[in-house]
Amino acid sequence: MFSSRPAVHPVEAPPMTDAAENPQGVRMKDLPGMPGTLGGLLLRIAQFVFAVAALSVMASTSDFTSVTAFCYLVAAVILQSIWSLSLAIVDIYALLVKRCLRNARVLSLFTIGDGITSTLTFAAACASAGITVLIGNDLNICAANHCASFETATAMAFISWFAVSPSFLLNFWSLASR
Repeated sequence: MFSSRPAVHPVEAPPMTDAAENPQGVRMKDLPGMPGTLGGLLLRIAQFVFAVAALSVMASTSDFTSVTAFCYLVAAVILQSIWSLSLAIVDIYALLVKRCLRNARVLSLFTIGDGITSTLTFAAACASAGITVLIGNDLNICAANHCASFETATAMAFISWFAVSPSFLLNFWSLASR
């Protein structure tokens, strides 16, 4: 009896791909502003410059110590300037040695530090803005105080906070996308 035999048809193998072209677990690219990038370094330098400007303008007045909100602003921008300078140094190192700062522990540290310093800077700037409005508009005693210096220092603190916010958001996003 004639039995049927299965026919064997050659099957093409899938095309070979490079592991470099399609790596396993593709991660998002380094966006400008993330740690270890030139944009991140520029954000850190901006944070530092505006925090130091707020500190120097506020410290140039003789009577900032009489108001608690201004003392809080000075303390917050000191912390912000130290934090931003230290992370700018880390960013410079990462750029020089072409090192990626995408480690989960490093990102956690950057995110927590940016979150704390941005919250403190924003709160201090808001408190100082409230006092400058009270002194200038409500009490009308700007002539006896350094209102222009207080307003300038408050504005610099807000600008420093505006520079911290993208750093915090990018670090948080990168950490959450793991």
